Amino acid sequence: MKFLIILALAVAASAFPESELVHRYRVMPVLDNIEGRITNGQQASVGQFPYQVGLSLKLSPISSAWCGGSLIGNTWVLTAAHCTEGIQSVTVYLGATVRTSPEVSQTVPKSDVIIHSGWNSKTLKNDISLIKIPAVAFSSRIQVVKLPAIANSYSNYEGSTVIASGWGLTSDSSNAVATNLQYVAATVISNTKCAATYGTNIVTSSNICIATTGGKSTCSGDSGGPLVLEASKVLVGVTSFGAAAGCQLGYPAAFTRVTAFLPWINANTNISY
Repeated sequence: MKFLIILALAVAASAFPESELVHRYRVMPVLDNIEGRITNGQQASVGQFPYQVGLSLKLSPISSAWCGGSLIGNTWVLTAAHCTEGIQSVTVYLGATVRTSPEVSQTVPKSDVIIHSGWNSKTLKNDISLIKIPAVAFSSRIQVVKLPAIANSYSNYEGSTVIASGWGLTSDSSNAVATNLQYVAATVISNTKCAATYGTNIVTSSNICIATTGGKSTCSGDSGGPLVLEASKVLVGVTSFGAAAGCQLGYPAAFTRVTAFLPWINANTNISY
């Protein structure tokens, strides 16, 4: 079966000075015929996710996109390749709970973005990128998230409870990214189960997927954001794609598996555990 990849775009509320703000999110058709952002999540408290960053991505003089990311060092942000593809510059919001009220914001050009050389927008392979930012001072609201240890490179985390966070859409009927940071707890499922929805040529060993029981899921605008283990707060995923049918219909949500890219991250940032 040939898969079509769709970039979900929608006009958001005028929370930014740009004339058009869209939220980037990759969606995939599902393999079955069932019909049916952080959706059905909770509002984060101040400082609850100090590693969460927001990204306002300048696409052209008249349009910008919104994504999330994770602070992994005082000069490095990890996000999704499909977020940073084709941008002119990016403004990084650090220490924010209310999306438009960061503790620090920094704008960097596209030359400070490293997109994985193997990124493939058709198959969503290697959906990961890095953003180099000026050194930021840590505070109660700005902290790095730990990466998995190299020794855990082969962990699949199936059955683990994880937390996803972001400012994405809060329902399938919404057309604006959230004002307040949202989060949701979910369970990691096997790649086999995830591939039953999206296909084995889309879901590979470099992905990690979660069940979206009760419609609790990531959604448009959450792309690039963190998926961490609830117990240890270790970063195991980068929000990548969901089902074209909708975020609340119970289809798995898929992430870039961080353990698959530890050598690449280290080679570009010298960060490792």
